[in-house]
Amino acid sequence: MFIDWLTISQEHPHDLPAVCDVFMLTIDANTNEVLSTRQPRFKHEASFSTSVTIHVQGRKIRVEGNPSRIGRLDNLFGFSTVDQCVSVYNSLLAEYGLPGFTKGSQITQRQVQGLTGKFNEALVSDGAKIERIDLTTNVSVGEGNPLAYLRGVSSQRIGHSIGFLYPNGRTVTWTPKGNGKGGRLQYRKAYDKAFEMDTNLLPKLKRRYGETSSEFQYAQRVRNYCAEHGVVRMEQELKSEFLQRENLSYWGFFDERRFAELHDEFLKVDDRLKVTAMDLMSIADKLIEEGVCKGRVSANATASHAMLWMSGHPHNVSERSFETHAARLNRIGINIRNACDTTRFAPVFVRQAREITKSNVLPIPSWYQRPNHLQVAA
Repeated sequence: MFIDWLTISQEHPHDLPAVCDVFMLTIDANTNEVLSTRQPRFKHEASFSTSVTIHVQGRKIRVEGNPSRIGRLDNLFGFSTVDQCVSVYNSLLAEYGLPGFTKGSQITQRQVQGLTGKFNEALVSDGAKIERIDLTTNVSVGEGNPLAYLRGVSSQRIGHSIGFLYPNGRTVTWTPKGNGKGGRLQYRKAYDKAFEMDTNLLPKLKRRYGETSSEFQYAQRVRNYCAEHGVVRMEQELKSEFLQRENLSYWGFFDERRFAELHDEFLKVDDRLKVTAMDLMSIADKLIEEGVCKGRVSANATASHAMLWMSGHPHNVSERSFETHAARLNRIGINIRNACDTTRFAPVFVRQAREITKSNVLPIPSWYQRPNHLQVAA
């Protein structure tokens, strides 16, 4: 698991140095007292067109970006801990004479003014607060298999989130409404990494450095490695409200292993993909094999509802009976609660050694250029 994005902020007990030429002041019209100062956001431009946004608001510093991408051609592999990411940010802040982020030592409760002007009780740490973090894993499904795999997992739900397969078949997202638009708590997606590099990174490097440059040749090698292994990138964005609910906001007051636990739950999205062919007998056989149904009669009855679902015919049973069959089919990766889109629905059989050989551990090749922290760790 790697960290693909980090938004973090901290309010300091002292005034911060000016880093911009323009200020925005909030002034009391009666007393002419300066109530607060705000400096506009600015981007720290690193090499290879990567950037991090820094925002100074009074005594508060907020930084957002992809620390694993800073000064690098790609981010196939990146930093795996918050400490490593914050170390990168702190180095950037030091260049501007700004204080770095620190772990908190205490949490207090105080009145905080909301957007409506009302004051509410809120917990505040004397250290940094994580406002967004993106977790990612490179899944290897074998050369030529990403499209089939993505079609398969797009049929699966994650909790209340519904899979949405993009028209090009290269990306799947899971959102509450199943329309590809992210919710307020989490945003999960899976995509074909080699295709993403073909679309975004390689054309950019070709324009900037040329097709014969070492930069382009290296990126092309990374892309070919992704295609050879059938790399599917699994990413989930944990937003501010979710982090607060899970007590993962205040740096220094949570166990980072919780991020790995949450990410492992996401990676299990394909656990129920167990049907190889959509015919009545294979579905019934799989229901019996998995212990979902104990006999042929109940298995055939449930399998018939999958066939009705695929053909778009009504089920004509009570709601209770429908839910029984839906729950059974869901255990083998068929969700008849969603409308069946036959142009996209393509269940696959995911095993460690079968049609798609899936691995959650993608080896890092010896020639791969790691971030500085990972080079030291190695």
